[in-house]
Amino acid sequence: MSRLNRRFAQLRQQGRRALIPYVTAGDPAPGVTVPLLHTLVAAGADVLELGVPFSDPMADGPVIQQAAERALKHNVGLKQVLDMVRAFRERDAETPVVLMGYLNPIEAMGYRHFAQAAAEAGVDGVLTVDLPPEEADGFLADLKRHDIDPIFLLAPTSSPERIARIVAAAGGFVYYVSLRGVTGAAHIDMNEVAGKVKAIRAATALPVGVGFGINSPEAAAQVARFADAVVVGSAIVKRIAELAATPDAINAVLGGFVAALRAAIDAPGAGRPARKTGARA
Repeated sequence: MSRLNRRFAQLRQQGRRALIPYVTAGDPAPGVTVPLLHTLVAAGADVLELGVPFSDPMADGPVIQQAAERALKHNVGLKQVLDMVRAFRERDAETPVVLMGYLNPIEAMGYRHFAQAAAEAGVDGVLTVDLPPEEADGFLADLKRHDIDPIFLLAPTSSPERIARIVAAAGGFVYYVSLRGVTGAAHIDMNEVAGKVKAIRAATALPVGVGFGINSPEAAAQVARFADAVVVGSAIVKRIAELAATPDAINAVLGGFVAALRAAIDAPGAGRPARKTGARA
């Protein structure tokens, strides 16, 4: 059983929702990332989503684009990100780590080499924004050979046929994009998102995570009522950007924010009864 499946099984038994914070590796400087990952776990993160800096992050809004730019100024690439995961694993062997990024750096490394290196570093899942499942057979085989879960995005516009195709290829959890547009966009229609999550859940036993646009403890609590996981990215990265000139303050501020998200998600009435079905790999 993968670390992701094990973590979601534990949460399901506890009747709790996963909190998945996102940070861009190397932002605002390489030395910040690993200590920050430990801070996020201590504050209540269940899974960590680590962004691989890329020069053309087309699915991301200005906040995360600028985070990638800050990291790239320090020459942080895929190899350095894997080194950060390896360093994180020296103290934490349990918290799942998902890499989120784009295909070009992985292709440059080579699918097989990347999958082996990622597994050796301690990566548990990979979300490649610009790789649809129809074009991913070779990559999926390499990931599964090393027990790495392929994570895929589903959009508000995904048809039932598209949902079925994606969940058939996915592992770990399915990531539903809660709004139309890029990361960091403004408003979520909670009723619409809840309805879409229900439709996705009818097609898979995998946990369903919801992200994009969740920027406050209140919004996180609302999403936790119908989703298995709450993914928070731009709201975290924005705070990092505000503290880029004073990096020593980042852990305290982000630890406090993630702890507030955790408390809101766990508050009585915030969650929903756990599902009885199990995740499939």
